Amino acid sequence: MKLRELRNRKWFRVASNKYLLVLVAFLFWMLFLDSNSWLIHHELNSEIDALEKNKQYYLNEISKDKAVIDKLSDSLELEKFARNEYYMKRENEEIFIIEYQEEE
Repeated sequence: MKLRELRNRKWFRVASNKYLLVLVAFLFWMLFLDSNSWLIHHELNSEIDALEKNKQYYLNEISKDKAVIDKLSDSLELEKFARNEYYMKRENEEIFIIEYQEEE
């Protein structure tokens, strides 16, 4: 096949059109190589989604902590919490901590 026959083919004329080549190069540049490319936008959107999930998790934890703080405003609940978490005791009271050994 000679070059002249190749130039007369329809697909070659379309593929060798300078406007089409510039358009393909421009699309390739914008999708993959530019600083605002589709790949970077995709990565940033994934990061935003992960941060939104973290935000929701921390908002839920804050609401749980606020509920605990409200619960601890009662003196009996505060005393119960101090005894369970920090092993605090009243005067003239003894505390025995029993730890079980894990069997292997």
